[in-house]
Amino acid sequence: MTGVPVPGVAVAPASSPPPDGLTHVELTYVEKRIENWIRFGAVAADRILDRRRRVVSFRPGSVFAFVRWAANDYGTIVSRIDIVQAVEPGTAFQTLPFVQPGGAILLKIEGWPKVERVLQHVDAIESLRIDPVDVSPDHWRHVHSRIGVGQELRRYTAEQHRAFVLRRSMGR
Repeated sequence: MTGVPVPGVAVAPASSPPPDGLTHVELTYVEKRIENWIRFGAVAADRILDRRRRVVSFRPGSVFAFVRWAANDYGTIVSRIDIVQAVEPGTAFQTLPFVQPGGAILLKIEGWPKVERVLQHVDAIESLRIDPVDVSPDHWRHVHSRIGVGQELRRYTAEQHRAFVLRRSMGR
């Protein structure tokens, strides 16, 4: 490729948002090598690319957890979880591998022991019959900060959730 523009062909910049306004996440599964999956989130569309890859899409404002794991012949090389809020077209966002165009990153954790703590926390929230999608974004930021400095997490309670839902319904 020479990098010379072709007359009459428009090329969108790499960071331009998808034309449908959705946030697209590419998921890959190669046994014992690569596993990218969604832990929670309301998928708006799902497209299969081939045997090992598919793309799931999320509506603006929706929250999802994206887990990435990869290994080589010597063991695990990547363990990561990101909790992301899909953004409205035209708003600022942070970039993230395999996520187009990107999103508001609420939590970003690396290393299997820490990722496992986040997954256990998600399980605890679900045990309260609360969908993690509906959890306060501030709580996910709290989890990010506490795990990042090695401190104990504060539990997410039904009372906290009720307060958040009421605050959100009032537009605050």
